[in-house]
Parts: sequence; structure tokens; C-alpha cells
Amino acid sequence: MTTGGEMTPVELYEKLKQAWSLETSSAWQPDNPARGQCSVTAIAVHDILGGDIMKTRTPGGTHFYNRVNGVKWDLTISQFDRPIPFEDLPSDRAEAMADTSPAQYELLRKRLGL
Repeated sequence: MTTGGEMTPVELYEKLKQAWSLETSSAWQPDNPARGQCSVTAIAVHDILGGDIMKTRTPGGTHFYNRVNGVKWDLTISQFDRPIPFEDLPSDRAEAMADTSPAQYELLRKRLGL
């Protein structure tokens, strides 16, 4: 944790790896735990760290990530087996939520202790 008690993105990533499951994304796989977690994770990261929710187009569809204090944080990048483009298109909670479900979001929040 930072000195102010706030979680850093790296600490948050470690917690997310333990929290992701088939219940937080139907695309989850044991050998690729970040798979399909981008939207629900982007919303949770926004809850914890603030900043902006961003998106980019990939061959598999829209991918969500965050920008916090001007720094891009993609805590689900490990789901990809090759580099993806980052268009840094503005998005928001509603658009990211349309790619997940309230139940998945609430479960991830609970597992993160929110």
C-alpha cells in the first residue's frame, strides 16, 4: 500500500489475479485468468484508483483499461498472446458495464474487499 493507505496499481493487480474466476467472466480460463476480465476490471480499478476508463478495438472486440493520473494501466493485458493497439478512446462506466453484468461486478468488488 502507499503511505496514504491507498492501493497501488501493482498491489491491485496482485489482488485481481486472486479474485478473477469463471464467476467474474464467462471467458475466464485457469491458464489465462485475465481473459474476458477487462470490462469488470476497468470498472473496479476506476472505483479504487479513479482516473478514466479507456477502450481500444481488438480483433476480439472492444478492450477496456484505465488511465490514472495520465498513466495507462491495463491490468488485463496478459490475456493477449500478441501486442494489441491502444487507441486510447474515451469510455465510461456505463459502456464497460454493458460488457459485463452487475453480478460479476459485485462479486469482483466483494473479492477485492470493497
